[in-house]
Amino acid sequence: MSMRGLVPPDPETDVSQAHYAVVYVPRRNRNRFPAGCVELVTSAQEALDRANRAAKRFPARVVGPSKSSEGQTIYYLLEWLE
Repeated sequence: MSMRGLVPPDPETDVSQAHYAVVYVPRRNRNRFPAGCVELVTSAQEALDRANRAAKRFPARVVGPSKSSEGQTIYYLLEWLE
C-alpha cells in the first residue's frame, strides 16, 4: 500500500483503520472522500453487493477516519474493488 498523499494512521491508536466501504462519488478519479460519502460495511462481498454504478456508489477499501486540514472528517482510498 502506498501512503503517498495519505495521513498515516497513528500507530498508538486504532482510530484510522482500513475498512471495506461503498463510496458515493460522481467519478472514480479522487483518492479522498468526505465521511458523508462513505458507507462502511463489514466485508468485501457486502461492499460489492451494495454497490450500484448507476447511482454512482462504488465498492472500495478505504482508510480512516482522518481529519483534513480544513477540519472535515475524510477517508482515503486504498483500492477500488471490482
